[in-house]
Amino acid sequence: MFKRIIALAKPHWLLLSVSIFSSVIFVFFNSLSIWLTASFITNILTDFETLLASQERILISAERTANETLKMWTNRLILGATPLETLKRLCLSILIVFVLKNLFLYMKNFYAGLMQLRVITDLRNNLFNHLTSLSLSFFNRTRAGDLTSIVLNDVATMRRTFSVSFQKLLVEPINIFTFMTLLFMINWRLTLAAMLILPAAMALMIWVGGSIRRKAKRSSIQIAGIVSILQEVLGAIRVVKAFVMEQAEKLKFYRETLTFYHLQKRQMSLRLASSPVTEMIGVTMGVILLWIGGQHVLIYSSMEPEDFIRFILLLFSILNPIKSLNTVNSEIQTALASAERVYEILDTRSVIIDAPDAGVIERFDSEVSFKNVQFSYAEDEPKVLNGVSFKIKRGNVVAVVGESGAGKSTIADLIPRFFEVTSGAVEIDGRDIRTVQKRSLRDLMGIVPQETILFNDTIATNIAYGQSGISEKDLRDAAKAANALDFINEQPNGFETIIGDRGVKLSGGQRQRLAIARALLKNPPILIMDEATSSLDSESEQKVQEAIEHLMKDRTVFVIAHRLSTVVKADLIIMLAAGQVVESGTHDELIQNDGHYCQLYNVQFGNISSGQ
Repeated sequence: MFKRIIALAKPHWLLLSVSIFSSVIFVFFNSLSIWLTASFITNILTDFETLLASQERILISAERTANETLKMWTNRLILGATPLETLKRLCLSILIVFVLKNLFLYMKNFYAGLMQLRVITDLRNNLFNHLTSLSLSFFNRTRAGDLTSIVLNDVATMRRTFSVSFQKLLVEPINIFTFMTLLFMINWRLTLAAMLILPAAMALMIWVGGSIRRKAKRSSIQIAGIVSILQEVLGAIRVVKAFVMEQAEKLKFYRETLTFYHLQKRQMSLRLASSPVTEMIGVTMGVILLWIGGQHVLIYSSMEPEDFIRFILLLFSILNPIKSLNTVNSEIQTALASAERVYEILDTRSVIIDAPDAGVIERFDSEVSFKNVQFSYAEDEPKVLNGVSFKIKRGNVVAVVGESGAGKSTIADLIPRFFEVTSGAVEIDGRDIRTVQKRSLRDLMGIVPQETILFNDTIATNIAYGQSGISEKDLRDAAKAANALDFINEQPNGFETIIGDRGVKLSGGQRQRLAIARALLKNPPILIMDEATSSLDSESEQKVQEAIEHLMKDRTVFVIAHRLSTVVKADLIIMLAAGQVVESGTHDELIQNDGHYCQLYNVQFGNISSGQ
């Protein structure tokens, strides 16, 4: 998982290279600042003549150690003719080194941060692109709250984590390596003793990191549950209030947030405890080494005071990057838990894909045919359609009727290939729709669903959705044909009026007429309609019905009928029962047959007659 995340940085290699280069230079000046600080302390505490004698001894030495070579070059930089001149050089050197150190610190943080922002932006875009490419079956089995949480919360967790962690991951290992090298140069025996801290620190990091990752994943799942409840309640707030269920929904929400609180608390306690424990282990080891090294200076005289000062400064300086890496590990485990959920989505493959040799279908000439179509939503689920066969001739109106759950909407979803048939075939002009590109197939179709889907945008944008280069005249003509122009003109800003989420600022009839105007503007040869008037009042239904008649004119129309009064003029009526075609024919033919359709018709219109 970590490799996959790092691979996201590959397109931004230039930013990464600049950040790594700046990190290396920063570490160099950081180490130099510690080295010069030790020199400053030594110059203050040591007699100037002694410093000169020490430098002379190193210069005339035939064989110098790496430590002595570094000290020689340092002394050449800072030693002057007088103690005051030496102090002046030293102060100026420290100032320059700290300025350069912080300049490259800014550069490595800026370029790493810029790369991280681009990576996360790419990831969120890729995730959204992939989600829109998945088939409807994926969305049928996945909660919208889970997807919202992944796109927003999990990606945001990755962004927050890698904005800091990635930078630390670049610089801290280099810091540790540089400090360890300098420690070995000063005294390799004490350095080996100091390295005893590393196994304990590593073991703690691994244990804490694993625990945090597990808890972080559970937290991500839990926050998705919270988002789902929030979306459900806000989307159904009328029902909640109508049934006086506010208290029950509050309790459900409180239980979810309480579980999330406990998960976050345990995760936080582990993360916050790991750093102090690591530091205490390091400080304990440092004190032991301070005691041992101090004896070498004070009693055995086997180590120079200047070297001991540098060793102690470097030893305690190395604790910070080790502690930072421990914190980074905790943060990365949290990000990896979120990344697992993100990549679960990215690794999901759409079941509706274009064949490699899929062609383009540019027109509709003859008929749409279902040939012994069988369909189920999953392999272990019962068949929704079982051996369905019929034809829709060009220019005809075909209506599908039946009880709820008979499979009417499933047939409508198979024509634009929202789902794939289990067996059999759906053909257009004799071509199996699985052999043509989805885009070209759906370009032939206009769909008016029972539940109108509109966007929180202007009326004009909603009507022109999916179309480009639409003129104002085209918009007005489509709106007029859909019986929508009058109410649009009454809006505060006409066609530029924002209609709210899902068109909440409009009535049901107004929303339906906008959907019809959208279909009219697209002007498709094939029209699929899920009865658009089933939930409207009489006045709205009449206006929508007039708009539908405009829409159906000179088109091939497939109608899912909930009210039989809307299909009596259809060229072909198909009666479905339990996923099978039990009858088909015109309205008059089916009434004469006195079968399923006749019974359903009598139930609807017999009730009306008895009521009158």
